[in-house]
Parts: sequence; structure tokens; C-alpha cells
Amino acid sequence: MAKQDFLVELGVEELPSKALKPLSEAFTQGITKGLEDAGIAFGKVEAFAAPRRLAVRIRNLADAQPDKPVEKRGPALKAAFDDSGNPTRALTGFATSLGITPDQLDTLETDKGAWLVYRTVEQGKPTVDLMSGLVEQSLASLPIPKRMRWGAHRTEFVRPVHWLVMLFGNKIIDAPIMGLTPGNKTRGHRFHCPKALIIPTPADYEVVLEQEGYVIAEFAKRREQIRFGVSTLAETEAGAKAIISEDLLDEVTGLNEWPVPLMGRFDKRFLAVPAEALISSMAEHQKYFHVVGADGAMLPLFITVANIESKDPSQVVSGNEKVIRPRLADAAFFYETDSKIRLEDRIERLKPIVFQEKLGSVYDKAVRVAALARKIAAAIGSDPALAERAAMLAKTDLVTEMVLEFSDLQGIMGQYYAADDGEPTDVAKAMNEQYMPRFAKDSLPTTLTSCALAIADRLDSLVGLFGIGQPPSGTRDPFALRRASLGVLRIIIERELPLDLQTCCEWAEENFTGLTEENTASSVVDYMLDRFRAYYDERGIGAEVYLAVHARRPTRPLDFDRRVKAVEAFRQLPEALALAGANKRVSNILSKQAGEHVGETVNRDLLQDAAEKTLAAQVDQQAEKVLPLFEQGDYANALQSLASLQEPVDSFFNEVMVMADDEAVRNNRLALLNRLHNLFLRVADISLLPAAG
Repeated sequence: MAKQDFLVELGVEELPSKALKPLSEAFTQGITKGLEDAGIAFGKVEAFAAPRRLAVRIRNLADAQPDKPVEKRGPALKAAFDDSGNPTRALTGFATSLGITPDQLDTLETDKGAWLVYRTVEQGKPTVDLMSGLVEQSLASLPIPKRMRWGAHRTEFVRPVHWLVMLFGNKIIDAPIMGLTPGNKTRGHRFHCPKALIIPTPADYEVVLEQEGYVIAEFAKRREQIRFGVSTLAETEAGAKAIISEDLLDEVTGLNEWPVPLMGRFDKRFLAVPAEALISSMAEHQKYFHVVGADGAMLPLFITVANIESKDPSQVVSGNEKVIRPRLADAAFFYETDSKIRLEDRIERLKPIVFQEKLGSVYDKAVRVAALARKIAAAIGSDPALAERAAMLAKTDLVTEMVLEFSDLQGIMGQYYAADDGEPTDVAKAMNEQYMPRFAKDSLPTTLTSCALAIADRLDSLVGLFGIGQPPSGTRDPFALRRASLGVLRIIIERELPLDLQTCCEWAEENFTGLTEENTASSVVDYMLDRFRAYYDERGIGAEVYLAVHARRPTRPLDFDRRVKAVEAFRQLPEALALAGANKRVSNILSKQAGEHVGETVNRDLLQDAAEKTLAAQVDQQAEKVLPLFEQGDYANALQSLASLQEPVDSFFNEVMVMADDEAVRNNRLALLNRLHNLFLRVADISLLPAAG
């Protein structure tokens, strides 16, 4: 089967810069899946994406689908012919439906009898006949939140489309898509090369565009070129370092086809403004990279990336400097204005801001969080007064001019303003650290005051929303309660805080007056404990370990974590599989006695067999050893010790009849098993671990 390269390029108006990369990935994946579903063989798949184009190249694409054997079963042989050997209506009807004669059928012998079958080979369709449909299907499936129309066209897309290249080898696939007739002509840079360029073959695509059209078509290549150019410019011209955010780099890559980094300057007086405000202003509005010196301090420099190779770069730089000046002046004005009003004087301004209709204002939330943070701080050995103060000020930067303009500075500006107001260092830090961790691998709060506030703020939201019957459902989680739950768990575990979720949630519940749901605190705790599954999954700990601990419902996250780590270590022991199986067996036996009370008291006089005597002695010995370990939370060593019970347990089940005829003997053996089982249950339900074959 012959193979050739395939190329499709859709030319468009400038695509949204943040959407370019995901659109390209989805377009590529859509075509790849279409080829796989169609059974067409292909080699390397290459994606290209620039502001005015989405393209995909498929190397070594087969020129047709493979031929497919087809077998269609007809009537049973005994029903196909009459007594005289003539075809029945069943046979002739089957043959006619296929457009063949009966003598073209084969016989299929099965264990259920003989059947007539029609065997043929269905020829695969030519690739050129299929590609336009696959491309069109992929375009229709792109993740575009809102499609647009233009002119008198009925076509819908994220931006107006202008041209289409579709080549198989050096041949054009002449099948219209989105109202465009395919060809072999692309367009270069809007200013440097405003003319059509011929693509002779798919292999020539990016070469023609770069050498003739001033377009670097490959997103990843353009991205790294920008990174290198920006970094090099900062080093060579200023002996400094450009700070390159990956998200901003993606966005800038999505804005430029022919990137040219240029360095500009701004007035040093703006450095009196918090650096985060300047950075936000430059990155968000102008897509500039900021520059720092060897000491990490921000310099009055920025690097922009122009989409043009200007004959007079100084004019481009000058234009960017003029544009950024009023932006930075606004930031300076906001900072100066905000600094005239203390954060504590802004608390009253939180009253009109609604947190949630049934849960009151942001001010109401601040009062609740302050009360809860005070209790949590006392429980973890921190200063309750500082935690309460931090909680009352926590959201006051929401009503500052700076945060109203740059919402991403929430918390950051709060810390600056609190420090300027002379608030204690812990209180100032908590203004920002209350939001930590913001995402999965983000840093945690550094002070106990910050921890108390961060936990209290999240628990207040969880308890409040659960209490009015608005927990997360499916993909709907407008208040990010899943993230809040994981944040609380991370803080408590990784900062080793002695907090009980049940207690904390009950404290939170006490601060509300209008909750409608029953058992709110317990519901929140159950929800949070369920989040542990994802937490441990990210850390490579299997679901069975999580479930074994979860079955015991320990409500102290630090305790939960210690149990999980202990069970994970136990699971690696050679005795673990057998003991898991034994626990499962014990659990089943005891569950069948649910109607009877099974205690733990073992009567030594009723022990008969050597195996049960040995087991009873070993259980006594282990109980004496591990119970103090349980009290200390040393679950790992406790389980390590209990692993020595494997042999006496195996011997017991091999030699002893648990369900003896004698009721007293039977109950005594059940009590022994119950005592054994409960020792393990002090850590986890080991019976939920995979057992030996």
C-alpha cells in the first residue's frame, strides 16, 4: 500500500492567544482519532499553530483503508434446501438480498450445526475520499465556547476563515470545507509577506513559511525561540534576568508569528509601588516580561515581543514605553490612594458585599471566620488574638482600588497594606497566606496564624454551603469546595497540626443561625474524608489502602495520614497477603453472627486445640505490646508487630473448627477471632486489602 504525507492548514483571522494551544491540540487529536477509527495506517503526527493558522501534518499516511474480510451468516443448512435438494425461500431470499446466487455461498460448520455463509472482501476506501470528512469532523468538535458568524456566511467558527490548504503528497484534495475550496496556497506574515505562497508538498510546509513568509509555524519552536530571545536580551543588554511565566509565554507565543524581543524602560519612581502590582499591570495588559537584578529586585525594565522585524526598533520600543507609562501611573495612584485608608477602617465596607444570599455578607463571613480561627489557633498552639485580628482584616483588600483593578492581587496587596498599617507580622503575612495552597502543588502557609485563618476560612464556606443544601454536585463546584477541602487536608497533614475535623466543623456550625440541613458537620467531614482518595492517588498510594483506613473513619487528618502510611508499609510485608485474607475470613464469620453478641473475652478453660491456645497466647502478647503503640499513634510499628501473627492465624484456620457444636466453645473461639480482628481495626480494616490467591 502506497504512503504519502498529508497536510491540512486552515487560515483564519487572528485566533485568541490563550486558546491557540488548546485549539491546536484538539484539532490534532481529532484528526488522529478519525484516522484510527477509520483504520488508516499513518506515521508521525505533527501540529502547527500560529495566530492566523491551525495546521496538521501526517507523515506516511496510507492511500486507502485496508481491505476488510466480511462474513454474513445465512440460513441453517438444513433449512436452506428442501427434501428434493432444491433451494428454499429462505436461501433464495438471503442470496437475493446480497445480489448473488446460492452457489456463491460457503458452508460454516459449528458445534451447533452447519450454516450457509457469504464471504467476501470489502475494499477499503481511498484516503483522499475520507480526509475532508475527518478534518471537518475535527473542526466541528473543537472546544470553542462561543462560535461566530461573519458576512453573509452561515459558517461558524471561533474567527472568520480565509483559506484552506489540503494536500496528499503533491495533490490537492479538492473537497470544500467550511465554504472554502482547498488549494496549495498559504499566506505569510500579514506585513512582511502579504502574498500567497505555494506549498509544493506537505514536507515543505514550515520551511516555505519560515524562509519566505516570515512565519514560524511550529508553536513549540516559536515558544522556545521567544524564551531564548527574551532571556538573552535581558542578559546581554542589562546583565539581568527576565522572569518568564509559562502561562504568559504561551500567550505571547499565541500572539506572534515572527517574534522579535525588544527591551524598554520605565521611570524608576514606579519601583516604590509593590512589584506584584507592576508585574500584574505589565503582564495582564501589555504582555510584557519583567526583569530583575542579581539580588532578585525588580528593575525599571521590561521586555516586549513584537510581531514584526522593524527597520527602526527604537520607534517600537518608544511606543511601548508610552503605552505602559499610564498603566504604571494608575498602579502608583491606586497604591497611594489605598495607603491613606487603614484596612481596619475598611471592615464596615464589607457589609454591602454579598458572600452568598443565604449566608450573608462578606462582613458576616469575616465575623464567623474570626470566631472559628480563634478556636483553631488555640488548638494548634498559636495566638488566638492574632488569628482573630487577621480574620477580621482578611477580606478588606477586596474594597481597595488596586484589587478592584487587578483582582489577581487579592491577598498580596492585603499583606502590603497591613504591613504599612503597622499590623503584627503574622497578621500581615496571613493576608496573603490565607489563600495558600491556591493549587495542587502550591506552597503552604508559613505561620500558625496563617494556618488557622486558611483552615477557618475554608471550613466556614464548606459548613455554610453544605448547611443550606448546596454541596458540590458533578462538575458543578462554584465555590471550589473540592479544592478548599484538599487545601485543609494538606495544611493539617504537612504542617502536622493536631486538629480533629469533626470538632472544627462543629465549631464552624455553631457560628451559623440559618442552616437548614441536619448533621451538617458530619456531612462535611464525610465529604472531606472522601477527598483523601485523590490526595493519596496523586502520591502513588493505592485505593485499597485508602479504603482500609477510611473504613475506620478517623477524623484527625494527621492520624488518618499516619494510618495510611502504616498500612502502605504493612502491605509490602510478606505476611500481609495472608493476614489480609485471614481478616477477610474473620470479618465474614463475625458478620454472620450479627444477631448474636460477640465479645472479646476469651475463657482460657475453654481452649481445647493446641493451635487455638497458641493463637490466644500470641494475641495476648501482641495486645500488651501494640496497645501502647496505638495510643502513641505509632501505627507502623504496631502493624509490623502484628504481622508476626500470620503463622498462628494460619495454623488456627487449618486445625480448628470455629463453628463447634458446643455453643460455649464456639462463642469462645468467636471471641478470640473478634479480639484478633479488633487489634487490626485499631489501625484499619485490613480485610479490604487484596488477599492471597
